[in-house]
Amino acid sequence: MEWLEQNWVLIVVGIVVLLIALWWLVGNSGKRVEANKPATPVERREEVSPVVVGPAVAPVDTPPVMEPAPLPPEPEALVEPIHAIPAGPADELTRMKGVGPKVAALLNGLGVTRYDQIAAWTDADVERVDAQLGAFKGRIARDQWVEQARLLAAGDTAGYEAKFGKLG
Repeated sequence: MEWLEQNWVLIVVGIVVLLIALWWLVGNSGKRVEANKPATPVERREEVSPVVVGPAVAPVDTPPVMEPAPLPPEPEALVEPIHAIPAGPADELTRMKGVGPKVAALLNGLGVTRYDQIAAWTDADVERVDAQLGAFKGRIARDQWVEQARLLAAGDTAGYEAKFGKLG
């Protein structure tokens, strides 16, 4: 009896949960029967054609067809190259920390395709490129791109990995 007095709350909660589960099961079983019940002739409906048959009606006043407004002239390129694209194959700029595919595409649009170009950047070049990186602004200094590029352009993989971590 003492056990019943101590655990009466748990017993009541269990009974409520059991009642809710039974109510849910009984309610869903009725829906399943209705879904599987074949349609009676009264419930079948014939499809009605969407074509309206009747006398021709004059069209409602329709506004005249207007030609679209001419498009504004193309804006000048927002990104102007800072380097002439060098001959030879491009380097894989995404190997540098902080340079993903989107940033690499932005750099390529600026004419930057090789590590030696980035390694030769002056402070003025860094400011100029950084101003054109949009959401990626500040990444050149934060991720030390110039230093990374110097090591990669020189082929110093060991020096790069010692300072910036394993190459991807």
